[in-house]
Amino acid sequence: MDHDFARAFADSWVTSWNAHDLDALLAHFSDGVTFSSPVAARLLGGDGVIRGKEALRAYWTEGLRRIPDLRFEVVGVYAGVGCLVVNYRNQRGGLVNEVLVFDGPLVTEGYGTYLDAGDNPAGAR
Repeated sequence: MDHDFARAFADSWVTSWNAHDLDALLAHFSDGVTFSSPVAARLLGGDGVIRGKEALRAYWTEGLRRIPDLRFEVVGVYAGVGCLVVNYRNQRGGLVNEVLVFDGPLVTEGYGTYLDAGDNPAGAR
């Protein structure tokens, strides 16, 4: 993955999140995307795996409803082969990594990853 693409993606991603603009955010994701997160498991129950763009929209809509002050600050962007990692700080100061796998320009898989609460006193949740 090209570092310029990775940076441009992360800039658009954080701008969309901070504006709570789910349409702009979801434009980067394929219809068949899968997204896994322990927060999804906590908010929605189940295994924490979201399948499909509309299910992802529903999850993020619920998340924004529950966390109306949600805001992210990108700390670092890491480019890999067909993937990137966005390391960011959330509105509570918690460090989070989002691992995103691409097919062409669209995300097909995503993984939200969080520090252990004992390692992160500010709380990633």
